[in-house]
Amino acid sequence: MQAKRPLRVEEICRDYLGINPGCADHLRLLAHALQEQSRLSEAEEKLRFALSLRPNFPQLHEDLGSVLALQGRYDEAISSLEKAVQLDPTQALAHRKLGQVLAIVGRGEDADESFGEFFDKRPEDGQIAIGANLLKEGETDQAIDVFREVIRQNPKNVNAMRFLAITYWKEKKEKMDDAEALLRRVVEIAPDFAGGWINLAMVLVERNKFLDAIHSYQQATALEPGNPAAWGGLGNAYAIANYQDEGAKAFARAVQLKPKAATLQMGYAHVLKTLGRQDESLQAYRAAIAAKPDFGEAYWSMANLKIFNFEAEEVVAMEQQLAHEELSDSAEIHFRFALGKAYEDKKDYDRAWHYYDSGNQKQRTQVRHDPIESERRQSEIIEVFNKEFLEQHAGKGFEAADPILIVGLPRSGSTLVEQILASHSQVEGTSELPNLGRIANSIGRYRTDQEYFPLSARDLRNKDWRAYGRQYMDETRRHRETDRPFFTDKMPNNFPLMGFLHLILPNATIINARRHPYDSCLGAYKQLFGKGQNFTYDMDDLADYYRQYDMIMKHWHEALPGKVLDVHYEETVLDLEGQVRRILDHCGLPFEEQCLRFWETDRAVRTASSEQVRQPIYRGALGKWRRYENHLGVWQERLGDIVAELPERVRRVGEKR
Repeated sequence: MQAKRPLRVEEICRDYLGINPGCADHLRLLAHALQEQSRLSEAEEKLRFALSLRPNFPQLHEDLGSVLALQGRYDEAISSLEKAVQLDPTQALAHRKLGQVLAIVGRGEDADESFGEFFDKRPEDGQIAIGANLLKEGETDQAIDVFREVIRQNPKNVNAMRFLAITYWKEKKEKMDDAEALLRRVVEIAPDFAGGWINLAMVLVERNKFLDAIHSYQQATALEPGNPAAWGGLGNAYAIANYQDEGAKAFARAVQLKPKAATLQMGYAHVLKTLGRQDESLQAYRAAIAAKPDFGEAYWSMANLKIFNFEAEEVVAMEQQLAHEELSDSAEIHFRFALGKAYEDKKDYDRAWHYYDSGNQKQRTQVRHDPIESERRQSEIIEVFNKEFLEQHAGKGFEAADPILIVGLPRSGSTLVEQILASHSQVEGTSELPNLGRIANSIGRYRTDQEYFPLSARDLRNKDWRAYGRQYMDETRRHRETDRPFFTDKMPNNFPLMGFLHLILPNATIINARRHPYDSCLGAYKQLFGKGQNFTYDMDDLADYYRQYDMIMKHWHEALPGKVLDVHYEETVLDLEGQVRRILDHCGLPFEEQCLRFWETDRAVRTASSEQVRQPIYRGALGKWRRYENHLGVWQERLGDIVAELPERVRRVGEKR
């Protein structure tokens, strides 16, 4: 039982009971094993038989109460648990279970009395309960003091450590190191505590320690193979770490255990979408909606397939949900973006704009973006990584030529460029890798003068540039699954870091995916991102950011002539072979016909364009901004000079015929 092997327990107990059928202890263990396998009616049968032999065995009554409660038979469970505490009032856990069931049926005063008995017999647990209540009331610092005092008195109290770690994780982000350390101590003391492994895994995911998180979730699923939340967490960790096939298997187990769990169905759908299994993903999204009709995120996720059209009744259902006053802000935002897509498909562009625009206005209040701070950072990068600085430190980085970085703004064709390259026999397509940004932001993080990147880069020594290049290669290696000599890193937001990249990896290749400014901004404005890209939810913020992007890319072209290849989405659509040859020439790769049939390449794609790049090239996305031209005055006024600089056929794409 301690090793969490219920099938083996069942085998041993049945063998023993075959010879000694009246052993209540083995009947009780057998019931525990059956309960672990969710075979509750069989467990109940064994416990009732054991009680017929030993009717005054309090632990048997307690176990029967637990099994009945798990079946939702609360009144019967209360009777069994009351019998347990009547036979042995010292059984603290029986008092706690009785309190929990009484609370479920609404007998609050009786529940409080039972919890009081539990706390009297387990005073440390009583203190933890006080801390939990303080936390619930928003008294975070007082709760922390309570948990710390319990740990001071008993350094091995895993419940207090777990509560303190969760408090740090949720309320004190500066204490994330302590949260992780506490939870690692919890599972060291109690390696069979599945809840501790799950909490540790959740913290590790937030800290981007995905392989450690996968290990922790694996421990939890081994301990509790019937726990759907543990399997769902494992699926999510696999997916984030880009092990999509394993993620799909874990989520499949989770939804098998709990098919009406909306969030698990949606997580499963996300992974299926990434793997290109669209029909199955739609089935899972719709299962999530069936379980939770106000699940706006599931509707938006279907819309985010891009090539998907809603059924008429689904549009009606979304509009009905929007009319509910109790709808959460998050659900409302998701519904508005989904309805924007629905009416765009109907070619009702004014109504589509209404939903997109109102959704963006609502979302802008939920996120933080400081355009002045963004502009300051871009200006500092240009100031530090000027032509003289780049020439001074040239050739000091790590020699690897493996990476091909694809940068730009979101919704500007970077996924198409990546898919073209990933179709080449010498290139592995990975994902949007966060490593370059993390490495840059780590420079100067612990300086006492608080001079951070990019200013801190001025103090780097020659060997530091090489070390950071090697670090990038080491960190990204886990995303590689083949032995192909080159790989893509398609993180659009890396565009300000091209000077830094050039110094740490001078042989890396850079491609800048561009699109007509109005289409680029519109594509971003119609997209509700899972996280980040907070500049996309306001038209002025988008215009500011586009100008910053244009300014810094012009700087890289001037300071690093020939280093960055601009690939316009419009030119790729109009002349696929010509642009594919340009891209491959820039990467030093021979031309391969398969790159022209990029949609045939079977690989996981995690971005919003995942389904679009699984289709042949089409012109329907060119000049989409003209459908909303009456609403785009802000961009036309502020970005007109950039449009005027575009190649003529890019500028003229989408003109009315």
